[in-house]
Amino acid sequence: MHDRTLAYINPTTTPSAKTTQTSPFLLIEDVSKVYPTANKGTYTVLEGVNLTVAEGEFICVIGHSGCGKSTLLNMVSGFTTPSSGRVELNSQAITQPGPDRMVVFQNYALLPWKTAFENVYIAVNAVYPNKPEAEKRAIVREHLAMVGLTEAADKKPPQLSGGMKQRVSIARALAIRPKVLILDEPFGALDAITKEELQEELLKIWNDHRCTVLMITHDIDEALFLADRLVMMTNGPAANIGEVMTIPFSRPRDRTRIMEDPEYYKLRNYALDFLYHRFAHDDTD
Repeated sequence: MHDRTLAYINPTTTPSAKTTQTSPFLLIEDVSKVYPTANKGTYTVLEGVNLTVAEGEFICVIGHSGCGKSTLLNMVSGFTTPSSGRVELNSQAITQPGPDRMVVFQNYALLPWKTAFENVYIAVNAVYPNKPEAEKRAIVREHLAMVGLTEAADKKPPQLSGGMKQRVSIARALAIRPKVLILDEPFGALDAITKEELQEELLKIWNDHRCTVLMITHDIDEALFLADRLVMMTNGPAANIGEVMTIPFSRPRDRTRIMEDPEYYKLRNYALDFLYHRFAHDDTD
């Protein structure tokens, strides 16, 4: 491996100089998650996970199924809590969901009997109940326009394509201005062209607003295009963070230019080697 590439790989979870700060924006410290089972005692999903994330950073998390990626992000979102260790945002323990952390799921999670406008409005109204009605509706229109859905505002989810549904989900999440945007394989069910379009839109929105993003993906190319750092998980049970890769490409990013850079393929091959050789999935488990 070229020495320059190795400089981007951090075998520990210590943040890069870019992300080092006195009080981390998001802190995951010595986190473990253990579940009881009916017949086999306890099952350890995560063990000893450490990560610090700077405000405005874009983090992608990758690893095989069962490595605890969703469990880790669920602890940041507040849907579950650690068995040991701590998860903090701005030095405050995360113990439950809140509007400062919004989640976008792969399956969109839209109400099918509500229009695109109404699906976004529900979130805005819940978080800002005391805002004037005109202001709340303006926020909804602004964020639907941000994702290119002004003309589809009055359509219901069954009338929308998969890509359009995911745009509604992203608009809903961003409309309440969360501190952390949590994306759980948001583009995994989309066709390749739509996926690339939404990746481009997500990066543009992130460049404009710079909220902190934590995103689960199985797509190494997606992670290299989007992220500041790629967190690579070891296999479960008792999974942890194996390595953290700093993505060196400057922003704003151009997909074609990145894919013409030889470093792109060195980083891609390193991540592939991590996943499919050093931590190959054991299908016999």
